[in-house]
Amino acid sequence: MLQIVPARSSSSSPHVAPRDIVRGLYDSAMAYDEDLANRLRELLADEPNLTEQKMFGGLAFLIGGNMAIAASGEGGVLVRADPMQSAKLVESGPARPMQMRGREMAGWLRVDIDDIRQKRQLAKWVKIGADYARSLPPKRKKHMML
Repeated sequence: MLQIVPARSSSSSPHVAPRDIVRGLYDSAMAYDEDLANRLRELLADEPNLTEQKMFGGLAFLIGGNMAIAASGEGGVLVRADPMQSAKLVESGPARPMQMRGREMAGWLRVDIDDIRQKRQLAKWVKIGADYARSLPPKRKKHMML
């Protein structure tokens, strides 16, 4: 179901901005798999410095502020891997490079839901993403200005 979220404005106009319609379409088309997100939570439960953040139309799991893996809005998972190992992971398994605006992104891999149905299959990709995220320097927390 499409939900239109009105634009914030100081006027009381009943007009709905086109960007709000697009936002509603994007949000409904890009819903991530809640069951998959729960499976990821279970596998990452003992991980220190774990946070969750909505991004890329899905739900990302970050370690020290660095993305490890995400339940993708396109289905399956988006895995952050060592860019030097990306090609090898693609050649040896079901992963494919993530594309953004028609460009392949080294170190960002997609794995379809059919390839992570079993716990051991998903655990492999969680380990790859978590190991790489842990290898990166922690990101500083951004402070909100009130």
